[in-house]
Amino acid sequence: MESAKECKEIQAVIFDWAGTTVDYGCFAPVQAFVEIFRIRGIDITIKEAREPMGLLKMDHIMELLKMKRISNLWVAKFGKEPDERDLKSLYKDFEALLFKGLKETAKPIPGVIELVGRLRQQGIKIGSTTGYTREMIDVVKKEAKKWGYQPDSIVASTDVPSGRPAPWMCFKTAMNLQVYPLSKIVKVGDTISDIKEGISAGMWTVAVLKGGSEIGLSEAEINEMDPYDLQKRMKHAENRFLNAGGDFVIDEIGDLLEIIDRINYRLTEKKDIFVC
Repeated sequence: MESAKECKEIQAVIFDWAGTTVDYGCFAPVQAFVEIFRIRGIDITIKEAREPMGLLKMDHIMELLKMKRISNLWVAKFGKEPDERDLKSLYKDFEALLFKGLKETAKPIPGVIELVGRLRQQGIKIGSTTGYTREMIDVVKKEAKKWGYQPDSIVASTDVPSGRPAPWMCFKTAMNLQVYPLSKIVKVGDTISDIKEGISAGMWTVAVLKGGSEIGLSEAEINEMDPYDLQKRMKHAENRFLNAGGDFVIDEIGDLLEIIDRINYRLTEKKDIFVC
């Protein structure tokens, strides 16, 4: 039986993939989303492409088509509202473009390998969920493994009835890792969808800024940016995460260890929070 202390401490972390643990800045899907519209004569902005980030990719395209400006451009170009056939055509092109660049964007974000090592030293299991399909994440996981990143569980959006913000990927991960109750798990991601997923699952939620889609900058861009402008951009993203209900926001992935210590303190202080 677990000791009272172990019972009340975090036992697992569920990470997102692109923008959280690999693909600094989350550029692979963004570039593909922009390109599938560009080849149809419609220019969408990077900001628009990032807005639904974290969703199942088919759902992501659907949300883009619902945006008023993009919808109006579509109607002006094709003389009609986009339909199911258009959605499927866009998604087919998106898959083809994304698969071309997945291997090149599977390198772990700085600090990830060290963080995972420290977490495992503490006996914490490593899970992951993603807006990628199973076929997409299989490509990424194979490449990431070469760099030394290999979660204990990987659940894709197509492995469950529906993707984010539904909790199903988190529930399936908890079962794979055999960790419960869900208050012993932390969900970490770089999008609002990640936070909503964790909240839906009843887990602690942590949003990461640098390297993520909400900031949307490469490592070089962050290093070269005026510190005041960067801080302003990060504060805006932090407020968005907190307004979405996130429990914590961290500057970079390595800061998670301190957050887990804080959560463990809060859990062990609440003697009656749950029964093991």
